[in-house]
Amino acid sequence: MEVTLKTLCENTAGEIGLQAEWGSSILVEVGNDRVLVDTGAGSVALKNADIMGVDLGSIDRILLSHAHADHTGGLRPVLKRTGRIEVIAHPAVWENKFKTDLEGLNPYYNGIPYAKSELEKLAHFNIQKKPVKIGDFIMTTGEVPMVTSFEVPEPNFWVKTENGLRHDTFPDDQSLVIKHPKGLVVVLGCAHRGMINTLLHAREITGENRIYAVVGGTHLYPKNKEQVNQSVEALKEMKVERVGVSHCTGFPASRRLADTFGSHFFLNTAGTVTILK
Repeated sequence: MEVTLKTLCENTAGEIGLQAEWGSSILVEVGNDRVLVDTGAGSVALKNADIMGVDLGSIDRILLSHAHADHTGGLRPVLKRTGRIEVIAHPAVWENKFKTDLEGLNPYYNGIPYAKSELEKLAHFNIQKKPVKIGDFIMTTGEVPMVTSFEVPEPNFWVKTENGLRHDTFPDDQSLVIKHPKGLVVVLGCAHRGMINTLLHAREITGENRIYAVVGGTHLYPKNKEQVNQSVEALKEMKVERVGVSHCTGFPASRRLADTFGSHFFLNTAGTVTILK
C-alpha cells in the first residue's frame, strides 16, 4: 500500500517556479481515492497544481480542516476546477470566525470568505461532527476531544454571535487519517485542538496505536517552550516515524522537532511530494 501526499499550498515554496502563500492545501492519494485537505488562502493551490502536473479534476472529495480563510479561501476556485464534489466539514465551519491581536483588540473576520448559499451551489456539503469514512483506508477524525493538559486554543480567536464575541474552542478542527500497514498517517490542517489530542483521537477511532507519519500544520506557533517540549516528548513516546511540518508550526518549534527526529523530520513546503510505502 502506498500513500502519496502532494503539498499544493504552504507558507514557503520548495521549488523554483512554485508560489507560496500563508495557508495550507495537501492532496492525499491512496489507491483510487484522492482527497484534498484544505484549499489554501487564494489561487496558489491551483497555480501550483498546474506546475506540479496535478489534475484537480480527478479529486473525489475535499476535507475542510476548519473554517479559517487561509484554509478555505481557495475553495471557490478549486470547486470551479473540480466540478460539484463532496466537501466534508464540521457544522461549526459556518460560524462567524474572527481574530484579534494578542491583546484582544482590532477584530477582523477570519472565516470562510464566501457565502454559504454560493458554495452550496458548487459542492455537496457533508456536514458531520462524527468521523466520516472514505474508502477502505481513509477517514476523517471528526470533532477532536481535548484531553491533554497542555494543549489549549489561542486566546485571540473568536466567534461572533448575536451577544458579541466569544472565544473560539475550534470544534470544527479536524484532520485526515489513513490506515497504513506501518501505522496511521495523519494529515493535519492546523491542529487548533492540539496535535497530540488529534493523534490520541486518531488512535481511538481506528483502534491502531502505531503512528507512522504526521504531516501538516501543528500550531506550535505561537506557543511557549513548555507546550512545544511536551508535544515533542509525546511524539517521541508515540514512536512516530516521520514528522513533516507546515504552515503554523513556526521555525523555533521546527528546529526543536528537527533536532529530535533528525532524518525522520522534514519541512513540508509547497511542492513537497511525500511517498509513504
